[in-house]
Amino acid sequence: MSRIGKQPIELPTGVTASVDGKTLTVKGPKGELSMTFVKEINPSLDGAMLSFSPIDDSQRAGAMWGMQRTLAANLVEGVLNGFEKNLELHGVGYRASMKGNALGLQLGFSHDVTYQPPAGITLTVAKPTQIKISGIEKQVVGQTAAEIRSYRPPEPYKGKGVRYVGEYVRRKEGKKK
Repeated sequence: MSRIGKQPIELPTGVTASVDGKTLTVKGPKGELSMTFVKEINPSLDGAMLSFSPIDDSQRAGAMWGMQRTLAANLVEGVLNGFEKNLELHGVGYRASMKGNALGLQLGFSHDVTYQPPAGITLTVAKPTQIKISGIEKQVVGQTAAEIRSYRPPEPYKGKGVRYVGEYVRRKEGKKK
């Protein structure tokens, strides 16, 4: 039995959902999202309560139950409030700027890196060393942040690179003479 899967999702005001077979569609003030459930899970909508049940007692159904409920909860949260990740650049000369809707990064390479965000993602540069990524799909926001971070991940000796706000980079001691 999944402790997470058993909990129903209460739809807040301003959010509507519809279940059509194995497809859930959620509409809210920020947009519309939909997902298709795996065959082992049955979604059901009773008024403003969204609940899930496994079709049998198989191991896969138990494993998918909580995950599918969490993915549905992320849809509801996304269309209501949206998600955001913040990145910061550490290093001399490391800067970010917007070039139209693309992100321009100067990360110590001989060339500038240009990142074109996927559809539905908004990039904002408040300061030259801070990047804010926002959107309604949690997975896409996290993937975008990971892709930008992968251009120059923080290195352990000087701590230079792109990191999440609040991320701790464990520093190593340099060579001893």
